[in-house]
Amino acid sequence: MRSYNPKEWKKIVLDFHKSDTLRKLIPVLIATGVYAFFVAYVEKHFIDPKRFSQVQSLTIIHTLLSFVISMLLVFRTNTAYDRWWEGRRLWGSLVNNSRNLAIKLNSLITRDDKNTKAFFAELIPRFALELKNHLQSAGTRYTLDQFGHPEIPDFNRSRHIPEQVTGTIIERLMQMQRDKAISAEQILFINPELTSLMDICGACERIKNTPIPFSYSSFIKKFILFYTLTLPIGYSISLGYLVIPVVIFILYAMASLELIAEEIEDPFGTDENDLPMDRIIETITKNVKEILG
Repeated sequence: MRSYNPKEWKKIVLDFHKSDTLRKLIPVLIATGVYAFFVAYVEKHFIDPKRFSQVQSLTIIHTLLSFVISMLLVFRTNTAYDRWWEGRRLWGSLVNNSRNLAIKLNSLITRDDKNTKAFFAELIPRFALELKNHLQSAGTRYTLDQFGHPEIPDFNRSRHIPEQVTGTIIERLMQMQRDKAISAEQILFINPELTSLMDICGACERIKNTPIPFSYSSFIKKFILFYTLTLPIGYSISLGYLVIPVVIFILYAMASLELIAEEIEDPFGTDENDLPMDRIIETITKNVKEILG
């Protein structure tokens, strides 16, 4: 996710980063400008002036449709942002629950049991990392230390990795209970944080695997295209060749909203405006290792 100061208007307006919609829309805007010029030229030189009133009647339709398309774009943007913000809340909960789990484990594990603390110091951040890879469908293997931890087994990459990480944590806790290192009541003490890991994973999967319905997204794109292509027909008579920049600007505004919604509706990707999961993982890793030593 791109960090910026919202008060620096000049820098924000003049900066064209790689995810800026203007860069993506330049070919479409140029083609639309050429089309608007062609329509304006034809109406100016070949349309009978007696039929101007019939052509100008399209402006009434555009006025009526402008309200409809504005409502659709507002709903589309709000829906996409809700998905993005829900994803951020889930990863914020993951940070808090990872800290709470580390704090509780640190209070239960004896100070001289450094191997057990090191084990959990590796596995807790490992869950966040594997969750990110799972949501991004990345099959890479990654260890938080340069050489990994000898007590952490390799995971089966053909299966659900986050649940394997959680299962490894729980198996270690059950073994500690059998060894009388902790009691069953103490396991219940940390159970809310343990169950929250897979709850967060399931909620993220729900966002990832449930995109905006195709018919809805397709309808908005077709609506924007139809609305924009008919603008020169209705307004070139009154605006002349000024209809070219007007149509380009209207298309830029509406298409940009759709592109922004497309980008943020899947907050777990690698786009510039997606969630900063790498920074969140670094925070979890740093905090957990500080707590567990």
